[in-house]
Amino acid sequence: MKTLAGILLATLAALGMPLFLVFGAATMGLFRADGNDWEVVLTALPQEIFSSKFAESPTLVTIPLFTLAGYLMAESRTPRRLVRVSRALLGWMPGGLAIVVLAASAFFTTFTGASGITIVAIGALLFPALLSEKYPERFSLGLVTTGGSLGLLFPPSLPIILYGVVGGVEVESLFLAGILPGVLTVAVLAGWSAFVGARSLVPRTPFALREAGAALWEAKWELAIPLVLFAGLGTGFLRIHEAAAGTALYVLVVEVFVYRDLSLWRDVPRVIRESMILVGAILAILACALGFTSFLIDTEVPMKLVDAMQGLIGSRVAFLVALNVFLLVVGCLMDIFSAIVVVVPLVAPVAMHFGIHPLHLGVIFLLNLEIGYLTPPVGINLFISSFRFERPVILLYRSVLPWILLLILCLLVVTYVPGLSTLLPRTFRPEPFQFMAPPAP
Repeated sequence: MKTLAGILLATLAALGMPLFLVFGAATMGLFRADGNDWEVVLTALPQEIFSSKFAESPTLVTIPLFTLAGYLMAESRTPRRLVRVSRALLGWMPGGLAIVVLAASAFFTTFTGASGITIVAIGALLFPALLSEKYPERFSLGLVTTGGSLGLLFPPSLPIILYGVVGGVEVESLFLAGILPGVLTVAVLAGWSAFVGARSLVPRTPFALREAGAALWEAKWELAIPLVLFAGLGTGFLRIHEAAAGTALYVLVVEVFVYRDLSLWRDVPRVIRESMILVGAILAILACALGFTSFLIDTEVPMKLVDAMQGLIGSRVAFLVALNVFLLVVGCLMDIFSAIVVVVPLVAPVAMHFGIHPLHLGVIFLLNLEIGYLTPPVGINLFISSFRFERPVILLYRSVLPWILLLILCLLVVTYVPGLSTLLPRTFRPEPFQFMAPPAP
């Protein structure tokens, strides 16, 4: 009976049933199948939600604040200013415009936390320019599709915040842990872009000091945001919720009163409404997924997984291989927020058993899900790009393959060189870093 119910729910999810309904139905079905009466079944989900550490976490307030900041930037002329700065500073390099797409997309996704917004705001702005400068179409499609999720490892990415809440990891330390792996991925993809640009004889934009200075001056208020965040969070001067509130207020003032891209009375209420619709959707999914996860924990599924892994996998290296394969599959089948809430409580105890530091695990987890956005057949970025650029999704499958292979190469480096993830937290936040996993068997 449980198997048939699971197959039915999976089928409905594949057909487009909202995920919060899938998780809610699965939670109530599991409680009922466990022998509880209907009164317990109907009250189990809200009780699990409000009694959890997730509902009590002060970090939760940062999600709507950072989302609002990202939406305000998306609705203003921020994308154009970022493109101008990137082009002025990087356009002289081989593949300069392609590197501009990567840099601008990474910056933008960091604040919006949504790949679709980046593809529309940055990709749609630069895709015609890429084609006009004679970049190959498949390369250009793969570039803008990949750029949609490229900033997820940089603070203040919403998936990082959510992972910290669900996984019980200090968010500020997790922010630091993602910086070097994020820089690695951008650098590797930039190297590929430079190679393609040189091979395709794409013309370069000569560096002009006056234009670079003018572009930097025009975007100075927005470019200051990550610098202030890094300094405040890295030194401990700002806590994460203080940084979120300050960022939202700062962006509101800059876009409304400094740049005057948005009207306080006409645009801001609309942007707030649209951003909170996204937040509401995320929280609805998370709430129902949390009940599902709580049931799995109550029935000791993570401990059973640890026992099973002990019999099947005998080393840390083998566990990391299996983990990456599993997370790549999860990343292309589930949205990143649901995946974090459902999967993190299951894999964290197993990773602890094999001596994987929680910060290292967090970076591996998020990088896998970043790749999952691009992975055929159902990676969400593929369908967003297919719809936005009016290209067949099969063409997108072929276009992203080189980028996926490069990201998997970065993933292997991040997985087996843990120092990339732990160096900055160990240096700047040594006390939280002392929470160490037990030694590997």
